[in-house]
Amino acid sequence: MSDALSVYALCTLVLCFKMFAVSCYQGYWRLRFVAFTNPEDAAVFKQRPQPAERYEVARAARAWANDLENIPMFFALGGLAIALSAPAVAVAWLSILFTVARVLHTLTYLAGVQPWRTLCYGVGILCLAGFAGLIVAALVTAWQTA
Repeated sequence: MSDALSVYALCTLVLCFKMFAVSCYQGYWRLRFVAFTNPEDAAVFKQRPQPAERYEVARAARAWANDLENIPMFFALGGLAIALSAPAVAVAWLSILFTVARVLHTLTYLAGVQPWRTLCYGVGILCLAGFAGLIVAALVTAWQTA
């Protein structure tokens, strides 16, 4: 297994765990206040359903939605970069930087901290652009040698 693939695999696991942690965060706030919007969930606790999600749950849902807009692109672009034998050092560093940026983005999103949330988001987007650049370079090189 290549070093780039090992780093990419570890980053993928960290990002999956982070997304799972956001889900658990939502569950924590629902259970702590026994506040559920789904009637069947509220019924389990013999409660009435709430008309809206708690602030913390709704904020975590928005962080989760942002993850769903960005993390799948990392999975795809990082995997393609590895499959096309892009420079391993660049793939590893972009993977690490993207993962750190996404973890910090989630933490700053949940805490409501600006401009750090936007900065973390921007770093993640730049990493995705870096992966795209590596893929284009690998494709151009492959076409020139074919």
